[in-house]
Amino acid sequence: MSLTTSPIAPAPASAHPDDPHYVTRMGWLRAAILGANDGIISVGALIVGVAAANPGREAILIAGSAGLVAGALSMALGEYVSVSSQSDTERADIAREGAALRDMPEQELHELAAIYESRGMAPGTALQAAREVTEHDALGAHLRDELGLSEATAPNPLQAAVASAATFSIAAALPLLAAVLSPASAVIPTVLVAVLLALALLGALGAWAGGARPGRAVLRVVAGGILAMTITAGVGWLSGVAV
Repeated sequence: MSLTTSPIAPAPASAHPDDPHYVTRMGWLRAAILGANDGIISVGALIVGVAAANPGREAILIAGSAGLVAGALSMALGEYVSVSSQSDTERADIAREGAALRDMPEQELHELAAIYESRGMAPGTALQAAREVTEHDALGAHLRDELGLSEATAPNPLQAAVASAATFSIAAALPLLAAVLSPASAVIPTVLVAVLLALALLGALGAWAGGARPGRAVLRVVAGGILAMTITAGVGWLSGVAV
């Protein structure tokens, strides 16, 4: 029985290398969509809320710019910390599994066989399969089949932080640019239209990148954006001060 030197063994060569599985994009795609969605909604809602309180254009632009910078930094730090926590947890589980394989190899073998049997293998076939994968890469087999860990879904804190901050900044610039270019009397409707169009585009792009149908994704992000901006505009209008 061998223990792999790498915590998560690399996947075997794909049968279709020119068309990789969408799951390989999950790490950066989740962070990118989250960052872009948060950038559009938070800065758009902030501008609408401030404008609803009837301040001058300067206050609107200052609030939007501050929201963009603060939000991008917050997203980057938040993603880095949260994904690092996930990575730490996975490393702890990997260490525990390695220790179990050293201390209780026979029990771990039968545990792996039981997993294969639960997936439809006959008992004898499951035990034989467990023996063969254990001889090839015991730790890798348990990480993959018992814990559900794989190279494709391994957390990357830096990648998540960069993707989230970058997409937040780009997306947040859209409602801010709309506020800058709009007439002073039409800031709210202009920003609302820009935000809804940006959210619809984001939903469609996210669905395309993830191999999903765009309809539900577009509806989901647009509905959430409308709700957020409606609440924020209401708060601004009721308070009569910058929010």
